[in-house]
Amino acid sequence: MLSIVIPTLNEASRIEASIAELKRAGVAGEIIVADGGSTDGTIEIAADAGARTTIGAASRGAQLAAGAHIANGSWLLFLHADTRPGPGWEVAIERFMKDPENRFRAGYFRYVLDDPAPAARRLEALVHWRCRILSLPYGDQGLLIGTAYYERLGGFPSIPLMEDVALVRRIPRHRLAELAAVAVTSAARYRRDGYVMRPARNLLCLVLYFLGFSPGYLKTLYR
Repeated sequence: MLSIVIPTLNEASRIEASIAELKRAGVAGEIIVADGGSTDGTIEIAADAGARTTIGAASRGAQLAAGAHIANGSWLLFLHADTRPGPGWEVAIERFMKDPENRFRAGYFRYVLDDPAPAARRLEALVHWRCRILSLPYGDQGLLIGTAYYERLGGFPSIPLMEDVALVRRIPRHRLAELAAVAVTSAARYRRDGYVMRPARNLLCLVLYFLGFSPGYLKTLYR
């Protein structure tokens, strides 16, 4: 069974549609919304839409870990609330899960933004390069992983930022694969902050994380 885990914080405007779309695909045995203390009714909407819910501190790493902890599936798919799998994703997911060689491997979607701007295409190309050369997909590309392998790796750390990098870095390059489908992520933050400044800030946070700066400090810088 596949368990889909979605971390949320004040996502009332889109969580119902996201859950409905995932349920229509018919591949998930359960959808878990791991909330970080929303004040806009996110958790109630998610429960009404048929998702299992858990509430904790507003720390994405802790939320993802909490969702995985209560999951019943032998496979886990972690998705950000502003990310939706693209056409054919359910086929790619099922094919990956059915291959016994993937029991101790992980998959991620190809990154796509919901913005027709040329700057969005350039950013997508940079992300594709990062994944191909550095084997470093981020959380907004989703992460499909067997529960046994997730637990063997130690799961997501309870940190507010870079939790995706922390987990993916434990996965050897040959055990990480791009799925034959895209994940479409909201470009709202790039339209707001700019296609130069926002990626530059993200890169700065990544470099500082590698240099040993605390995720708490990086969260403040990120925002």
